[in-house]
Amino acid sequence: MIRTLAAAAVLASATLLAPMAAHAADDNAYYAATPVAAPTKTVLITSGTLWKWNNTAFTAAKGPQRDVIVCEMVAQRAGKLSAFTAAGQAFDADALAKCNARVK
Repeated sequence: MIRTLAAAAVLASATLLAPMAAHAADDNAYYAATPVAAPTKTVLITSGTLWKWNNTAFTAAKGPQRDVIVCEMVAQRAGKLSAFTAAGQAFDADALAKCNARVK
């Protein structure tokens, strides 16, 4: 009887948590780009990569270009960046400066 209840509890927990896991999988942000100035647009597109503003940064799924190139492209559209992250790794000051050097 106790095993049956334990199994039922595990199954119920898995059923309740499944939608949360699916929602987390939908959040496919690989990049985060924080502009220095507040953006005037909430959506940007760079070479086929869709960026969405989420109140603190633009985020996007992984694109086919190298991370450095992606940083330069979003900086050209969003303006100078105060931070850029790819796969959870923040660019250091030198990499961010090179990225921002492409902004006109």
